[in-house]
Amino acid sequence: MGWLARMFGKQKDSTRNRPAPVFFTNTLSGSKELFISQRPGIVTMYTCGPTVYGQQHIGNLRPGMLADTIARTLTAVGYRVQRVINITDVGHLVGDGDGGEDKMAVGARQEKVTPETIATRYMKMFIDNLDDLHIDTNDIRFPRATEYIKEQIALAKTLEEKGFAYYLPDGLYFDTQKFPNYGNLGGLAHASLEAGARVEVARGKRHPTDFVLWRTAKLNDLQQWDSPWGRGNPGWHIECSAMIRSLLGQEIDIHTGGEDLAQIHHNNEIAQSEAANGRTFVHYWMHNAFLTMGGEKISKSLGNVVYLSDIVAKGFNPLALRYFFLQAHYRTPLSFSWDALAGAASALERLQKIAGDIEEESKRKSAPSEVRIQFLAAIRDDLATPQALSILWDSLKSEDYTPEEKWGLLEDAEAHLGLPLTNLAAVPVLKDTDIPKEVRDSLTLREAARTSKDFAAADRLRSEIENSGYRVDDGPNGPVLTKRTL
Repeated sequence: MGWLARMFGKQKDSTRNRPAPVFFTNTLSGSKELFISQRPGIVTMYTCGPTVYGQQHIGNLRPGMLADTIARTLTAVGYRVQRVINITDVGHLVGDGDGGEDKMAVGARQEKVTPETIATRYMKMFIDNLDDLHIDTNDIRFPRATEYIKEQIALAKTLEEKGFAYYLPDGLYFDTQKFPNYGNLGGLAHASLEAGARVEVARGKRHPTDFVLWRTAKLNDLQQWDSPWGRGNPGWHIECSAMIRSLLGQEIDIHTGGEDLAQIHHNNEIAQSEAANGRTFVHYWMHNAFLTMGGEKISKSLGNVVYLSDIVAKGFNPLALRYFFLQAHYRTPLSFSWDALAGAASALERLQKIAGDIEEESKRKSAPSEVRIQFLAAIRDDLATPQALSILWDSLKSEDYTPEEKWGLLEDAEAHLGLPLTNLAAVPVLKDTDIPKEVRDSLTLREAARTSKDFAAADRLRSEIENSGYRVDDGPNGPVLTKRTL
């Protein structure tokens, strides 16, 4: 009966309920791969979160956007995504090596408070930033490293018992020579890691790439715990492995983070996790490229940081930053400027206005179309958000699609891109009717002055507009008027 059923199609189609195919670029293999979860219908995903010794700049928010776009895409095809973003509130040193002072201690001393106080303050600020970017944090767990000290000690003890660790007076170290595949992530050859290149060489350390699992406490350490190796604190790398093991399991589907974490931090995670568990740690590694400004990576150490609060203070909706991120592929470096952000804000405002018109024409009724298939294909092909936005814009401006087909496309765009497009009543969009007549008149006169190259008059009119409580930003698609928040 079995072969007859297969021959004539009478058995249940086992592929009917399978999620649609999605492809991701896996940093481990360096190629695009079909995504297949380890458990049917369930995805486990971990994202390296911030060290909460200070406010997070917008470059720190790009990994959150990557993880959110992944989760939205997989949820839309039928997966249930279990997500964790860690909060590092101990263990991350100022540099990439094993020496130096913990960033939490540095921040606590600067603000004259305890590490716990600044951790709570900046953790809340980080989560608020994610909320402002329309990232649903209700379905994400945010464990703090200090909540999993016992688990980190247990993992380090396992590695010591299995012969992967050795003890020095300043702490317990992982022996990378005992893990033959060390450095495979991102194409980093083991032999290419030279002493002093990025990893500080401690006295007695067997190999330059060996890294600390547990540090012996120093006199000025503000955070320290008892352990089998005496009072001390955990190394930075071990927290992620311990929390993943505790919250998601020994083997997970996706691990994300910024590209700067791949060579050292993530290779160390792989080594200690696979050495302890004896199985594959992560099946898909995904990394976003840097956010740059003026050709340099946005970094606190370089002093070229911009915070989401700065964007809001200049009168921009935080979702303008989300749109700005979506304009580039996640693996492409993205250069930030205020003009570029103004352009993104203008584009988002126009998109929402078009969506409002389509809402009226379609009566919120959607219909399938070929363009929706094209849009979804772009998103499912390694999160090609620039191509998806291009498809969206071309289709909404085209006369080839009905209002119902366009509304269906807007529903797909909102679900995958996280932009409010189908519930505009909840979005504080600045409409012409919301702007006082004198401000609108001044804006019109200013554009006329700019067109006639009377820049003195244009500057005077700009000052009048700003004195009225509004801000003017000249983007590539024309002026953007926003309500000042300060």
